[in-house]
Amino acid sequence: MYCLNREIDLRVNSAELWNFIATPRNLNRLTPPYLNFRILSDPPQEMFEGLLILYEITIPRFGKQRWLTEIKHIRAGLSFVDEQRLGPYKFWYHMHQISASSATSCRMFDQVSYALPGGPLGRLLHQLAVKKMLADIFTYRSQRLLELFG
Repeated sequence: MYCLNREIDLRVNSAELWNFIATPRNLNRLTPPYLNFRILSDPPQEMFEGLLILYEITIPRFGKQRWLTEIKHIRAGLSFVDEQRLGPYKFWYHMHQISASSATSCRMFDQVSYALPGGPLGRLLHQLAVKKMLADIFTYRSQRLLELFG
């Protein structure tokens, strides 16, 4: 099992950031273009407990992958989890959390717990490619959030 943690301070109030991340279609805006991210299901304007979202990504050197996630543990305005139901990982549990720093700024925290299939081969693949790929994806995400919200 691996864990990736990221924090970012943004100049936006927590309600505005929540409205942005609670809108499933905005995930497109936070995903690197080279992943060719595409939502295949028809998500609602705002997420809800138990929402299933099917999408497709292209993972470099591994090709197209379909990924089904479930939205869980929503605490409106504060946090939610997306958990993989089907996809490239053996396990994927991504907790998103927002905390207000002031009336005009907030901190967003991401914690991803994940495991790869394949035993020893999966561990090697993590060291050779997956760890860096995920770090790059979350760095892109942080850069986009800073562009959008300062």
